[in-house]
Amino acid sequence: SAYKTVMSVKVECVVKERCEIGEGPVWEEKEGTLLFVDISGQKIHRWNPATKQKETVATEKFVGCAVPRRSGGYVIGEGRSFGALDWESKSISTIAVIDEDKPNNRFNDGKVDPAGRLFAGTMAIEERPTVLELKQGSLFSLNKDHIVVKHFNQVDISNGLDWSLDHKTFYYIDSLTYTVEAFNYDINTGSISNRRMVYKMDEGEGIPDGMCIDADGRLWVACYSGGRVIQIDPQTGVRLQTVKLPVDKTTSCCFGGRDYSDLYVTSACKGMDEADMAKQPQAGCVFRITGLGAKGIPANSFTG
Repeated sequence: SAYKTVMSVKVECVVKERCEIGEGPVWEEKEGTLLFVDISGQKIHRWNPATKQKETVATEKFVGCAVPRRSGGYVIGEGRSFGALDWESKSISTIAVIDEDKPNNRFNDGKVDPAGRLFAGTMAIEERPTVLELKQGSLFSLNKDHIVVKHFNQVDISNGLDWSLDHKTFYYIDSLTYTVEAFNYDINTGSISNRRMVYKMDEGEGIPDGMCIDADGRLWVACYSGGRVIQIDPQTGVRLQTVKLPVDKTTSCCFGGRDYSDLYVTSACKGMDEADMAKQPQAGCVFRITGLGAKGIPANSFTG
């Protein structure tokens, strides 16, 4: 007789040193390391699950994202600049400046598209978590020639993003719309069009934050102040799975590990008082979820 194996989902805290706002996890396949940022802590971290060692580079401004670069090093969204980071020397040089008319803006989440461009969005600097001047942000991309394209403006909090497996759809989250949206995407030009909603957050799910796609084309969304990640089918707009975490401020997620079956989830503790922290001592840590029965796909590297 045939038995169906029921996977048991396990959530463990793996990076125990707290971030103020942990974000933007990226699995680096070659090194077997997890790259992530602490936005307001102004740090970029690289953690090795095999050795449990963490290396850190400090930035001068809030750092929204850091992504691997094919030629070596990283490209980052720091303050209102795209920058190039050399990890060994810890030096950062400016590639391009954006939002020059909005000195109170900063980069938030970013990710490399299937053609090697870096897409990253901006937002106004928060007075406190999720309290900010609205409609100040935009979504940008940086191409290999270091030309910056502004795709649209009027964004509150530019957040999670990823691309469909057939490279025809771009998925995007502007957090305070409480939705996941889709656009037609042209891999050759990097242009996006035909914006539409694919998922509306349910009551109690929190605020949609970071996001990644799995090998079945389903989206995993970290729910800020919802203490969970959800798996949604963007074709049908149906939520397929919910995994709760022991912290409320879950911020972003990415698949990693040898076969991409581990889901790494970042979190935040900024804005929490002592009583909150006593209830959620792991706030700001990085978690690993195993046994989901889903797998991710390798991250793209910036080609310029």
